Amino acid sequence: MEPFTNDRLQLPRNMIENSMFEEEPDVVDLAKEPCLHPLEPDEVEYEPRGSRLLVRGLGEHELDEDEEDYESSAKLLGMSFMNRSSGLRNSAAGYRQNSDGTCPAPSARTIGVCVCIILLAVAIILAIYFLPRCTFTKEGCHKKNQPTEPIQPIATNGKLFPWAQIRLPTAVTPVRYDLTLHPNLTSMTFRGSVTISLQALQATWNIILHSTGHNISRVTFMTAVSSQEKEVDVLEYPVHEQIAIVAPETLLEGHNYTLKIEYSANISSSYYGFYGISYRDESNEKKYFAATQFEPLAARSAFPCFDEPAFKATFVIRIKRDEQYTALSNMPKKSSVVLEDGLVQDEFFESVKMSTYLVAFIVGELKNLSQDVNGTLVSIYAVPEKIGQVQHALETTVKLLDFYQSYFEIQYPLKKLDLVAIPDFEAGAMENWGLLTFREETLLYDANTSSVADRKLVTKIIAHELAHQWFGNLVTMQWWNDVWLNEGFATFMEYFSLEKIFGELSSYEDFLDARFKTMKKDSLNSSHPISSSSVESSEQIEEMFDSLSYFKGASLLLMLKTYLSEDIFQHAIILYLHNHSYTSIHSDDLWDSFNEFTNKTLDVKKMMRTWTLQKGFPLVTVQRKGKQILLQQERFSLNVKPEIQPSDASSLWHIPLSYITDGKNYSKHRSVSLLDKKSGVINLTEEVQWIKVNTNMTGYYIVHYADDNWEALIKQLKINPYVLSDKDRANLINNIFELAGLGKVSLQRAFDLIDYLRNETYTAPISEALLQTELIYNLLDKLGHVDLASRLVNKVFKLLQSQIQQQTWTDEGTPSTRELRSVLLDFACAHRLENCSAAALKLFFDWMASNGTQSLPTDVMTTVFKAGAKTEGGWSFLLSKYVSLGSEAEKNKILEALASSEDVRKLYWLMKNSLDGDLIRTQKLSFIIRTVARHFPGHLLAWDFVKENWSKLVQKFHLGSYTIQSIVAGSTHLFATKAHLSEVQAFFENQSEATFRLRCVQEALEVIQLNMQWVEKNLKTLTYWL
Repeated sequence: MEPFTNDRLQLPRNMIENSMFEEEPDVVDLAKEPCLHPLEPDEVEYEPRGSRLLVRGLGEHELDEDEEDYESSAKLLGMSFMNRSSGLRNSAAGYRQNSDGTCPAPSARTIGVCVCIILLAVAIILAIYFLPRCTFTKEGCHKKNQPTEPIQPIATNGKLFPWAQIRLPTAVTPVRYDLTLHPNLTSMTFRGSVTISLQALQATWNIILHSTGHNISRVTFMTAVSSQEKEVDVLEYPVHEQIAIVAPETLLEGHNYTLKIEYSANISSSYYGFYGISYRDESNEKKYFAATQFEPLAARSAFPCFDEPAFKATFVIRIKRDEQYTALSNMPKKSSVVLEDGLVQDEFFESVKMSTYLVAFIVGELKNLSQDVNGTLVSIYAVPEKIGQVQHALETTVKLLDFYQSYFEIQYPLKKLDLVAIPDFEAGAMENWGLLTFREETLLYDANTSSVADRKLVTKIIAHELAHQWFGNLVTMQWWNDVWLNEGFATFMEYFSLEKIFGELSSYEDFLDARFKTMKKDSLNSSHPISSSSVESSEQIEEMFDSLSYFKGASLLLMLKTYLSEDIFQHAIILYLHNHSYTSIHSDDLWDSFNEFTNKTLDVKKMMRTWTLQKGFPLVTVQRKGKQILLQQERFSLNVKPEIQPSDASSLWHIPLSYITDGKNYSKHRSVSLLDKKSGVINLTEEVQWIKVNTNMTGYYIVHYADDNWEALIKQLKINPYVLSDKDRANLINNIFELAGLGKVSLQRAFDLIDYLRNETYTAPISEALLQTELIYNLLDKLGHVDLASRLVNKVFKLLQSQIQQQTWTDEGTPSTRELRSVLLDFACAHRLENCSAAALKLFFDWMASNGTQSLPTDVMTTVFKAGAKTEGGWSFLLSKYVSLGSEAEKNKILEALASSEDVRKLYWLMKNSLDGDLIRTQKLSFIIRTVARHFPGHLLAWDFVKENWSKLVQKFHLGSYTIQSIVAGSTHLFATKAHLSEVQAFFENQSEATFRLRCVQEALEVIQLNMQWVEKNLKTLTYWL
């Protein structure tokens, strides 16, 4: 599965005037008010209430709202007891007023009673005040370090459920599923019947499998030797989404049995399981569509099954549909029969042996374009009005299929390969065997509106999903703790295949950028090993689908390929695929295949386990001493405060070190050695002026150069940067800024290094420099240091002024040149530099005057739209075009512009409309939230929106999912005050325990602390230096 991300390397559009800090009147909270008609953006008034004071820094000394609530409750409770004690005193018979109007002294008993009541009231008040907040939540508090007694689960009918674990027992295994489904796309319900052929691997009475959301009407059981069906009872345990069938007789080891379950269910309204959507065609007619997304845990919601990747079986699928619809599944269609009621029943051939999460079926109105490739029919499907945008995908798929079959030396095993563009789809794409599903924007390509970046995106994601047909489908991880075996390999092959057959796209630039961002995440204390033993709950499984499983996994494979050689690497993975076809494996099975080819000269398993079984990565410190290079490794961690030091300070990695120097013996050929101890020495044959370690950034580590080697490298970059590759130059920029954040080098030295950018012409180094300076700019801008942020922009502009002036508003040049143009003009227009905005606005108004029919250069289209969205009528015109256009590529560019507005009313309307899924599909919501939060007007607004709509978000996207990870990070990563840290922490503490323990929540809190730490450490220096 490919999680969808669409982050762009860009700076926020402009610095906001101090008037943004002015008080605004209180306004209506439209998020909580019922609405009988859609709101126009200009009708919405919104103010980020909870965060407004925090901008000014006043909130740091205020009580949290919850603390105020608890204190108020305590005071009220205290008054209640005081009033009650007062009543007791007034009603006491012996307590009367004297005739002179004075009161007699109270008795000792009365005083004692009053004192006791007062003490009791105080005790209760203090108890309430000091109790943890989780006491008042529905889930209660988690008791740490307390052994949990095994609890016998109770089924929904009150009987004992015979299985207490989340993972299924292995006593029974499925062999074959026979599944019949009848979806009703009008009522969004379906009826189903599944017959499961089983084999008992050991004697048992119970058959435990997964099922959720099903109304089970009948269950029958049959042995292999008897054709008589016996109706049996079913026990349901929703907590683990399991059902149990108690067999009428003992299941004997090695014997076969048949289980048949008839049921009905709702078609899902989320993006999980068998889900339904509606959309409008080019005639504005409402259409219905149903598709599946089962990975990781949703096949069980479509049909009762053994929903774990290791339980592989074959599948025969039949679908009943209305005549106007097309039905697709994993395998080619075997037959279509018109039934008596006018429905059509499609039956598909029996599948190959596969896991349940790869099963797929689609019902909708579709058209296709097909081509035969050596006996495999490749087809690209889309809704009828978009069939003209599938040609690029077909040509790309044919080339990639041919490449993979040749490289892996294993033929694609199915007779057909369908790629389907789905109108509403959460993930970027999904690798269902033989039926690959995509967002429209990741499969369709419109030559008139798709940029070079769009072309690269479509090509990469097709390459990723095709690679899964071998890595994941043919050979599957045993359990979700090793999902990196699927996703890391598919990501690696995605970039490797593009390099081999689409070299002109320079996809290595994207891979380099992805590795830099992944290492940023992996340097946090909240990171995790890519192969983890503690993965059981649904949230933990969902959280394994993060950038570490994808890009760290791919990075480690790149490092291994570079170290062993491409030839050995290819032979090892061919052996791995041949030996484990149609089975489930662990990480060690992969390393064992590599060890077959290293002739015992290298223990690949021992080496790679140091990278997969521990989180983080090493920092290698390099020191020149004559002809010797002294090396030392430690864990790179951004947390430098003693109270949050990483617990695994003794970490050790086996690091393949590559390096080049200015010496005549080392300049043309990289050299390699293995550092498998805390320190080591490389002996050179000559003294050198400088050394660059981690050649082309193929290793997954950061390098720090001690003594004067940084100065030597900075000097070399100024004299002639091209003795180093563009990958090496980008690598140096990344490493020195990351080390500046750690305090290993000064921030001024990092800026000294990028001084050479005046002579830089390549995309990767410039993009990395802009990304690093953007991070600094964002912190300054969001904290209100507008002047300092402006001075930073001016400094960066002076470095890149020459390159910016050379850019034209066209689509000319190589793909890399065109992407550099997009980055530079976006930066210049964002900060109104070099008359960039005027040029963009001229293009926009000409386009607007033509009612959107005039063509725009695709690579600068987003920049043009962003400039137009800030004008009086531009935003509304763009919104009208977004609704009516048929090109997803163009709509995405418009949406980014709409979300970059400076009008908070429009931004709020945009997020709310996407959540509702009317004009803007909910699949775009995380992208909108991230874009809104990047800019000053929206960075508080986005967080307020997430807080107010949290329950709806997790209902739609599920806890731990890639989308929730993106929303949490995107709405909080620019906070840098104690007040915001307290607010974010308090919000998540008041959710369920599972929510607060989410890795993305802990990561968000850590990032805020690191931002605060960076500002505290660097703000004064930056102010003085800039």
